[in-house]
Amino acid sequence: MTAGAERASAPGLFVTFEGGDGVGKTTQSTLLEEWLRGAGHSVVRTREPGGTEVGVLIRDIVLHHRGEVAPRAEALLYAADRAHHIESLVRPALARGEVVIQDRYLDSSVAYQGAGRVLGRDEVRDLSLWATGGLLPDLTVLLDLDPAAARARLDADDKPFDRLESERETFHARVRDEFLSLAAAEPDRFLVLDASRPAHDLAGDIRTRVRALLDLDAA
Repeated sequence: MTAGAERASAPGLFVTFEGGDGVGKTTQSTLLEEWLRGAGHSVVRTREPGGTEVGVLIRDIVLHHRGEVAPRAEALLYAADRAHHIESLVRPALARGEVVIQDRYLDSSVAYQGAGRVLGRDEVRDLSLWATGGLLPDLTVLLDLDPAAARARLDADDKPFDRLESERETFHARVRDEFLSLAAAEPDRFLVLDASRPAHDLAGDIRTRVRALLDLDAA
């Protein structure tokens, strides 16, 4: 674990979902939320960017702004969103003993801005750790999928691509490689799953890992 970083601590549980665009993070976040609520847990579902009112404004800039956003400015905007989001929403929820399920966190910045934008892993990670006071998730689920297969899923949705989704294949290849490198460096935090598998099977693997973290009886 990087110096200055800390895992989210009890009584709450912090779970993040990572991976390229189109890998199924929303589907698996929803299935996990439904299962946890059914087991009686209080759940906070959120995302980055856009998990707060401030974050919605930043999300519009970094993903939908028609003009150019310089790579370093992009990284700083994500860090600003993350600092506010963690301080105002995530840490209070964890302190209340709730389960936080979050779509994207600092690993996305390392992959997309650090590798995709070629700003450097260490610089981007250190920026995010400073912004969040060093908070790391208890579990990061990495849904891994070949970028071409992920793009086919996005094409099937027939929705306009945002700024990052519109990047070239080489960009998304760098992002995928960086995600896998991050997972290899922190195997205790990451659960890496083949996102081409059926959604039900993936959900079962995620539940098994979360059940162990929550010390739940088999359900």
